[in-house]
Amino acid sequence: MQLRDATNSFYRTIALIAGSIIIVSSGSLAWPQSIPFERTEERVPCDQYTATKRPLFGDLHVHTSYSFDSYISSQRNDPWAAYRYAKGELIVLSDPDAEQTVKAQIQRPLDFTAVTDHSEFLGPIELCTQDASKLAYWFPGCIATRSELFPVQLLAADYWVNLGVLGTESQKQESFVCSMGDCPKAHKAAWQRIQAAAEDHYDRSANCAFTTFVAYEYTDAPDYANLHRNVIYRNERVTRSAISTYDTGSQNFPELWRRLREECIDGTSGCDVISIPHNSNLSRGLMFPDPENETQARNRLLLEPLVELVQHKAASECRFDRLLGRGVATEDELCDFEQAPSDNLAMLGMVFGEMQTEAGEAVSVDDFGRRNFVRNALKDGLALEHKTGINPFKMGFIGSTDTHSATPGGAEEDNYVGHLGRRDSGYRNVQDHFFDNPGGLAVVYAEENSRDAIFEGMRTRETYATSGTRPIVRFFAGSGLSQDLCSDPAMLEKAYAGGTPMGGELSAPEASPGFLVSASKDPGSPGHPGTDLQRLQIIKGWLDPAGVTHERVFDVAGNGDNGASVNPQTCETTGRGYGDLCALWRDPDYDARQSAFYYVRVLENPSCRWTTRQCQSAGVNPFAKDCVDQAQRMGEELKAKDAFYNIGAVGDVYGRCCLDVAKEPFYSPIIQERAWTSPIWINP
Repeated sequence: MQLRDATNSFYRTIALIAGSIIIVSSGSLAWPQSIPFERTEERVPCDQYTATKRPLFGDLHVHTSYSFDSYISSQRNDPWAAYRYAKGELIVLSDPDAEQTVKAQIQRPLDFTAVTDHSEFLGPIELCTQDASKLAYWFPGCIATRSELFPVQLLAADYWVNLGVLGTESQKQESFVCSMGDCPKAHKAAWQRIQAAAEDHYDRSANCAFTTFVAYEYTDAPDYANLHRNVIYRNERVTRSAISTYDTGSQNFPELWRRLREECIDGTSGCDVISIPHNSNLSRGLMFPDPENETQARNRLLLEPLVELVQHKAASECRFDRLLGRGVATEDELCDFEQAPSDNLAMLGMVFGEMQTEAGEAVSVDDFGRRNFVRNALKDGLALEHKTGINPFKMGFIGSTDTHSATPGGAEEDNYVGHLGRRDSGYRNVQDHFFDNPGGLAVVYAEENSRDAIFEGMRTRETYATSGTRPIVRFFAGSGLSQDLCSDPAMLEKAYAGGTPMGGELSAPEASPGFLVSASKDPGSPGHPGTDLQRLQIIKGWLDPAGVTHERVFDVAGNGDNGASVNPQTCETTGRGYGDLCALWRDPDYDARQSAFYYVRVLENPSCRWTTRQCQSAGVNPFAKDCVDQAQRMGEELKAKDAFYNIGAVGDVYGRCCLDVAKEPFYSPIIQERAWTSPIWINP
């Protein structure tokens, strides 16, 4: 194993510039005569082309006012506004009293974004919100949807959710508003505007500054079990409508795959698409069932090359209960990161600090579905391949936000304004959404910032997820990787030439291949420095000769006991870590006869969670001995406020700021931000 720290950052930077960008003698940038991905759209070449690829940061899970649950939360920003926010512009959001007063602006622009409004109710919400001259606009359900009264908004949410999201196929109903207006026509109008917004903000010039994707969310949740998918199209050629659960029936995502193949991949020239499942942690174990036949297995492999590993509603890598000392098919103690108490979408049913539905209560690790977590699905995929010849669960990793406030990339712990419009604005965020988090980012390796290049990176799984920060991570495996590669200025060129990058597959060599892991800390932005790295880990999953799956975590670089922490008064980081870490690691337990996968987890030094920052800004310090007194005093001040025709603060507002960590299985006021690379599979 070779370890290098920040002294090698210079050499890798030089290698990236010298070996990756094609430069002609005049000094200008030139596009290569041949490219390693298919060009499916009309556009000029990008000025910046990187042969060894560069990481592009984005968000593939974004809701705007076109989504029913965004609109009923006093959120009025549309897809155009969401793209402006992603590019660094300021937008205005609702405060807790439904006044549009909250200024929101991301600290660093994104490279790409997809708006993914719910396909369900695109038509009805269009009728309810766009044209007051139409009769449908005045349907009582529409009036409730537009209301700024908080109790009425909660009733409107219940109406829409029970109508077409939570129920089974036989329970799904069309809104009565569709008898008062033309829902298919309204759906088409909204779908076309979604496409127009993506086109308006897509930079087709040689600058290639920002990329958009036409997309939507397929939203199915029978009995609160989350089976949602984000459907992302490669280019402007898309299906005529955004296919919904009204089209497929509930708990029938294989029908979504079939229709996407029929209407896009096989049915429309130049059309390509993927479907990204998210929040398997809330799926009651239903997100990753065994395929019923070979067609389903192959459709999953084709259409679902990625999974959203972390977002607003918690992380789905794995789960470990600190109090019980055990997890869901894992002994990995770092699986306590950003976990929701419940195993289904009812976890969002917190109002005035109290859970309003029994289904949203905490669920023991013993009652969690094994395949609620992606690592277990990856392990089970190895066993399925041994049994059927096909591993349907070869998924790369991304993160995203799932913002319902039109704030793509708004995953900064110190700049988090909430993701659910009015419902988690201001004090409501701590009171009702304490166990949520700002979400993560999707990182894709691509030669250029264009739709084709990024989509190819997603299709080949050369991606990684972050919990919201922006470290640069590389991961390769191959027998041709030399032991001194970390110090080689041509590291990337040699890694691509002699190895397989993250997301790839490798035929098992006789001896352990070399695994090259390299990470550089998030450089941060002015006034918001990045956090040092603590360590790099490789997570291995494998299948033994008896058909039993296993997992193991290896520390391969850095130091997990470096003493770094945070200042309890200011939340400034204390102690030092690493600017860069690199290792060439070989598996000491490697067996060429065993199917296996390996992925990298990058851990940063400790930092303050968003709740800690927001509690402190409200005058309640989670680290203080008198935290409970502070919370009571500040809560009483809020309760004295009663907005006209609105309910002000009700119940215990800041009590959760003072939770006793010794009694909490997952929560801590201090977190370790992280990144997860897509796996590399070793096939015997």
